[in-house]
Amino acid sequence: QVQLVESGGGLVQTGDSLRLSCAASGRTFSRYAMAWFRQAPGKEREFVAAVGWRGITYYTDSVKGRFDISRDNGKNTMYLQMNSLKPEDTAVYYCAADSTYFVPTTAAEYDYWGQGTQVTVSS
Repeated sequence: QVQLVESGGGLVQTGDSLRLSCAASGRTFSRYAMAWFRQAPGKEREFVAAVGWRGITYYTDSVKGRFDISRDNGKNTMYLQMNSLKPEDTAVYYCAADSTYFVPTTAAEYDYWGQGTQVTVSS
């Protein structure tokens, strides 16, 4: 079992930065693929970024060059550095984990989820 707790969301203006954190419980964090998803009101949950246990990263096109996903296995924590934020980035951001060698990019492939943290970008 893995428990995930997100933090770092908030209300910012266009162009600002935020760093989200996802703290995970469990002794095998280093062997989990980790990801961020987001869900805006009235929309489906969408993939944002993922990082495998070997450090391989994937991003959705809309955040490439602006967001950076990373993990600190010693602290059982994953991060999402979000720069140059836009109003369309407004959503609840969820942390997800899956015990796989691969790096899934679809929500259905992740077994563990956090409760989410709200990110609001005003124009």
